[in-house]
Amino acid sequence: MVPQDKTRLGEHVNRDRDTGQLINRLEMLDERLDNLDSIVTSLIERVMGRPLAIEITCPNCGQTIQINVTSGVRLRGKEQP
Repeated sequence: MVPQDKTRLGEHVNRDRDTGQLINRLEMLDERLDNLDSIVTSLIERVMGRPLAIEITCPNCGQTIQINVTSGVRLRGKEQP
């Protein structure tokens, strides 16, 4: 039989290892979310410089929905105060 102290020590080591793995995974997730945020921000900056039209077809009725995304930035000329 294994003494109780060794069993408890083994449980403590496993718990520490699980906690370490959880911390590593959370750090990786945080890094991935930061990268995704950078990509989305860059894309938004590019898109907001010019109008964008998105067409989506409803899977139920087949009707086409058009969404226009524009920005407050003028494409040509100076902005009026």
